[in-house]
Amino acid sequence: MRARTAGPCIAFIPPTRPLDRACDKLAASMSDFAIHSLLDTGTVKVKDVFCAGTCRHRSAEECAAATHLVFPYRGLYARHVGDDQAVADANHVLFFNAGQGYQVSHPVDGGDASLVLAVTPELLRELSPPGLMQRNDEPSYRLQSLRIDPRAQALVALLRHSLRHGGIEPLEAEVLAVTLVSRSLGPRTAYETTATQARRRLVDRVKVLLASDLGRQWKLAEIAEQIGGSPVYLTQAFAQVEGLPLHRYHLRLRLARALDRIAQCEDVSALAMDLGFSSHSHFTAAFKQAYGRTPSAFRASAMAKSA
Repeated sequence: MRARTAGPCIAFIPPTRPLDRACDKLAASMSDFAIHSLLDTGTVKVKDVFCAGTCRHRSAEECAAATHLVFPYRGLYARHVGDDQAVADANHVLFFNAGQGYQVSHPVDGGDASLVLAVTPELLRELSPPGLMQRNDEPSYRLQSLRIDPRAQALVALLRHSLRHGGIEPLEAEVLAVTLVSRSLGPRTAYETTATQARRRLVDRVKVLLASDLGRQWKLAEIAEQIGGSPVYLTQAFAQVEGLPLHRYHLRLRLARALDRIAQCEDVSALAMDLGFSSHSHFTAAFKQAYGRTPSAFRASAMAKSA
């Protein structure tokens, strides 16, 4: 198994290890990937990773060199650990454990992008609830993923946009990254499913369908027809697996896509229509309810120079 540098299809190696630059070079040479290092303080490391997603079938098995957290913010991919599967989209954080083999597949066209975050093992242990951890020498998680809340999604976008546009100082970025990890792992802000594997696989198919046409105004009967099964069972299964209704899950994905695009957005009305909102005001109201500020206010905050 080979380790590659941070991302949905690649692994993270801390800056203190000499293989870091070599693995970066190996990963960057692959045409499917673009890797941007946004922050490296020795305590916190952040990378922005883009994957073209040209490989629809499972990749060769890979292995992370150190435990890190991956926050998808665009597109979708599936991560496979043995018989277990996790669909990675903007509503989740994924855990790439040190030494754990995994495979990746891309069931949806368009590729994906993720913010990859690693902190020192000591800090990771301090931030992680004991119930989420395995008893290993290196910090590692017993789950592949957790669903995160809208405020965690906003932190992902704020950290990424601020670092990419030079609007944040290293200390502020470290604090923001630690806050993101803490919120993503918090029992009141993250959700761990207890559903059966069969129900999780059914819901995974729904997630892939939603991602295939994110701005579409889906109807429950259309989804049920495409997936197979009754609308009632589908509604119940989705609520059990994800802990929130199907329509709200879809809304959060659309709003997370807005967070991704807002920094370069010159026409909010066009963005709203592209993401399936009926009007500028509908989009603004939904955005503010989820993230506590309007799209324009969020954009100004993400682009502002650090005080």
